[in-house]
Amino acid sequence: MENQGLRKCLHVVLVPAPLQGHISPMLQLGDVLHSKGFSIIVAHTIFNSPNPSNHPEFIFLPISDNLSDHDTSPGNLLALFKSINKNCEEPLRQSLAHIMHQQELGDRVVCIIYDQIMYFSEAVASHLKLPCMNFRTISASFALAYKEIPRLLAEGYIPRQNSMLQDLVPGLFPLRFTDMPTDIGSLEDVIENMELSINTRNYSAIIWNTVDHLEQTALAQFLQPRPVQLFSVGPLHKMASPSSTSLLEVDTSCISWLDKQAPRSVIYVSIGSLAFMEEKELTEMAWGLASSGQPFLWVVRTGSECDSEWKLLPKGFKETIGERGCIVKWAPQRKVLAHDAVGGFWSHCGWNSTLESLSEGVPMICWPCLGDQKVNARYISHEWKVGQQFEHELERNAIKQAIRGLMVNKEGENTRQNAMDIMEKIRFSVNKEGSSYNSLNGLAEFISSFQLSK
Repeated sequence: MENQGLRKCLHVVLVPAPLQGHISPMLQLGDVLHSKGFSIIVAHTIFNSPNPSNHPEFIFLPISDNLSDHDTSPGNLLALFKSINKNCEEPLRQSLAHIMHQQELGDRVVCIIYDQIMYFSEAVASHLKLPCMNFRTISASFALAYKEIPRLLAEGYIPRQNSMLQDLVPGLFPLRFTDMPTDIGSLEDVIENMELSINTRNYSAIIWNTVDHLEQTALAQFLQPRPVQLFSVGPLHKMASPSSTSLLEVDTSCISWLDKQAPRSVIYVSIGSLAFMEEKELTEMAWGLASSGQPFLWVVRTGSECDSEWKLLPKGFKETIGERGCIVKWAPQRKVLAHDAVGGFWSHCGWNSTLESLSEGVPMICWPCLGDQKVNARYISHEWKVGQQFEHELERNAIKQAIRGLMVNKEGENTRQNAMDIMEKIRFSVNKEGSSYNSLNGLAEFISSFQLSK
């Protein structure tokens, strides 16, 4: 176990899933709970382990995961989740039992907060007679869509013929069948994972990294069939300290490049930590960005090792764009989106990226790749109307038109204004007496009540 010895205080155990989009909000939750006076123990897998030096105030507890190369191979997420839940229950139980045996008078492990993917934590909590809470790093809208898959299967709506994929899903407006999260494995595997991760039984509360005014309707559905405490405490990155939560090395040189650009002129392009572009897609994106006329900051990642991201791009591209483009392997995204020069975000629409963009009033071009991203993209474009969905083949002229349509042309005016309006609502929610501010205080009081009940 790393970090200093345990202090006399209330210890909250966090169990993050070992994916970038899940680790970041869990560490941010730890940061805000630490600011409320709790000691934070981060129980993490060896695979994709966070960097303890970025959070010296936390106690990091590595958990043996015994994952194979097959388990951690790209595109094998459901197998990864299954192996983690099979392998990590006993190591976590033993480690926490040891800590609880050592705790002194006044010290107490009061609860476990676990990512919904890490559902083995519930069995550990039950064995150790600890309360536990389920932390959802996804949108409530996605969780609701995911939860409805068995109903849609039973009623014969899925699987759906290709000719009917554009039909609206009954009871899930504005989602179409093509937006449903059935593309991460076989239907049988998806349903099995859903039943284990979403429909867990004995947690005391659900914590959501979301905002009430964005997802009020979806959140209300999780009060059924049994009432449960809900705490909507997002966007957590707006309330946490700016410590790095990235698993990848960040290139901060792009910030000085942004400083030289005109306000709201830059299109930022990043499709997240899991997806990669193929060579043809890279070429079309490159020339689409070049012909758009807009300055651009582009995160270029491929599945191959390369000492320079420029080597992956078409011949003559660098000379064509000159200083108008900045290309990096990974960017400090929260700083980028908060920068005055950024006026648009070409995004995969992961939930963290969505919240970070909405929080800064940056409208989006939605190009979802996998998992929850299609649901998020549909809400961004058709419910909140702060983005435009890109559903064409990735072709340079369509890319150019999408960028200019969002950032420059009259057709994007309403989208740009809607993004600014939602930004103001989010800022109000995290300020004193806002919904997320109050919910976070309620969560701290709820955790403290576990001490009194023992």
